[in-house]
Amino acid sequence: MVQNLWDSEKASTLPMGVEQLVYRSNLLGTDRTVCNWGGGNTSMKTTEKDFRGREVEVMWVKGSGSDLATMKAHNFTGLNLDDIRPLIERDEMSDEEMVAYLGHCMIDSKHPRASIETLLHAFLPYKHVDHTHPDAIIRICCADNGKQIAEELFGNRFVWVPYVRPGFTLSKMIAEGVKNNPNAELVLMEKHGLVTWGDTSEESYHKTIEIINEAEQYIAKKIDATVSFGGQKYESLKTEEAEEILAKVMPVIRGSVSDQKKMIITFDRGEDVLEFVNSENAPSLSQIGAACPDHLVHTKRVPLYIDWDPATNDVEALIEKIKAGVASFKQEYEAYFDRNKHEGDKMFEAAPRVILIPGIGMINTGKDFNNSKVSGALYHRAIAVMKGSTALGEFVSLSENESYNVEYWPLELYKLTLAPAEAEFSRKIAFVTGGAGGIGSETCRRLVSEGAHVIVADLNIEGAEKTAAEINETYGANRAFAVKMDVTKEDEVQAAFEKAALQYGGVDIIVNNAGLATSSPFDETSLNEWNLNMNVLGTGYFLVAREAFKQMKAQGVGGNMIFVGSKNSIYAGKNAAAYSSVKALETHLARCIAAEGGEYGIRVNSVLPDAVLQGSAIWGSSWKEERAAAYGIKPEQLDEHYRKRTTLLVNIFPNDIAEAIAFFASSKAEKTTGCMITVDGGVPAAFTR
Repeated sequence: MVQNLWDSEKASTLPMGVEQLVYRSNLLGTDRTVCNWGGGNTSMKTTEKDFRGREVEVMWVKGSGSDLATMKAHNFTGLNLDDIRPLIERDEMSDEEMVAYLGHCMIDSKHPRASIETLLHAFLPYKHVDHTHPDAIIRICCADNGKQIAEELFGNRFVWVPYVRPGFTLSKMIAEGVKNNPNAELVLMEKHGLVTWGDTSEESYHKTIEIINEAEQYIAKKIDATVSFGGQKYESLKTEEAEEILAKVMPVIRGSVSDQKKMIITFDRGEDVLEFVNSENAPSLSQIGAACPDHLVHTKRVPLYIDWDPATNDVEALIEKIKAGVASFKQEYEAYFDRNKHEGDKMFEAAPRVILIPGIGMINTGKDFNNSKVSGALYHRAIAVMKGSTALGEFVSLSENESYNVEYWPLELYKLTLAPAEAEFSRKIAFVTGGAGGIGSETCRRLVSEGAHVIVADLNIEGAEKTAAEINETYGANRAFAVKMDVTKEDEVQAAFEKAALQYGGVDIIVNNAGLATSSPFDETSLNEWNLNMNVLGTGYFLVAREAFKQMKAQGVGGNMIFVGSKNSIYAGKNAAAYSSVKALETHLARCIAAEGGEYGIRVNSVLPDAVLQGSAIWGSSWKEERAAAYGIKPEQLDEHYRKRTTLLVNIFPNDIAEAIAFFASSKAEKTTGCMITVDGGVPAAFTR
């Protein structure tokens, strides 16, 4: 049952007008079983004063591209109803003509473009109108016997409208259907959703919830869980076992779906998902089509179903089936596009947005983490609809051509244009070691600021989590993810890359930055000191780079590695034999990997900083005192000492290093590999030769 969330006390404190519409809309959107992400629309009719002070009747309707759950007053559009109402006398009106006409009806040109379904609200003679996509209602609307079910359930209280794509024709059909039925309390839109209304915002909301729950109660009596989707065929793998497999296959999936544009990959093992993917009928049911037109842009018409038996536990066979399945899906999608395209249409990426694997669950793809989750959230709704529709009769969907015309509908595509332009590192996943430190945290912020998702890896997990939290607070949820990792421990490095695969699907950019430093005269350098430097800065860089190389090869779409070396990589620092030697090892290791990585599109470059004192854990250790002693100065004099020894007379800061790292990771350096760049203010002794 859907919960009624209306709070009369809270509602009574809201100003009359649009704020009450915002409240109602947010309540409807909060429950995704009531309204899809980004879908549905609400309206209210009020009297306002125009720019000349005249009273005019205005309809406030959801603006295009907003989401009911989160929208605010500025997301609504105000339109002059006196200008709109005469349209109902027309016999037809194209989408383009409708949009242009409504643009002239806006009371404020700064308002967003009105919803695609504006006329639906305008033509109905009610002060408050809600259009939603409730699971319970769409179960009826997507059943082959849906109209008969509705008659049994609602008697003569409903208007049934055959499927027509939203726009002028559908709006007029709904208005005429309601006009011709004096008992009408709701409209059922075949294969689409629900329309309800009321004299007040509260009445409209209550009516929506009441109608949904009537349908919920009816359908609940029809569903037999033991035979849902034809009954169970496969057993789900245990979580640990499934995630072990997912860590191996998600980079493969990411590479397979990222040939045109890179995608972020997430997985879902919800109970409803597992029930569906493990069922007898999932292979056929999943291919019938979308459960609601609103799903199509995010989920495509059908998902990719992988015919794999989890009982075999054959991961290599699964990988081969995934590769073949994605390739076949792309071919079929291209053929679907060619069969239905209109002049001027440009095909989206052909890869699937939803991938179903028995025993494992659902894999979702998107241009970022949150869009990937949207495709998953919408497919949860599809599963719920199919479960109900097949309990009532047979699940039906839009025809192929109807689906195409929604997926490539200019008015629907317009919503996508409202998203910000993609930045340099959009769709990229960065893995930064030493991510809690000065250079590491600044690098994370720099990459995320241009669209990246980032794994903040550090032995100091509290610091990594703090950095990730700050990034997510600034740039949006799920842009950063913290992992604890000791770079000297092979199992921890491997586990961290598995977590990266499970979180985002793989890696594109590796910043080998974790470090330490010690200083001793050569004859006082102990074996422990030597081994410490070699383990962290040599073996650690090797282990991280090796695991990254494996994952990048599995993806098959190239990658970037940036090693944070040092001035000492090419300059023999006094009293720093262990540190200088291993820093030289790092840069040569980078060149070795670059030589092998070229054929896989993997670039490897090094940034050589010097004396980055700010925010560095290294300079908070005894290293500062040791370096000052090596130069015969006091620790507090180091800043000035380092500045004066540069030809540019400058100090070096973490953001300077982050900028160089971002350059190597960017498209500006796409033909550069095996290279070193110094960011040291110009230390002549360390000039590269």
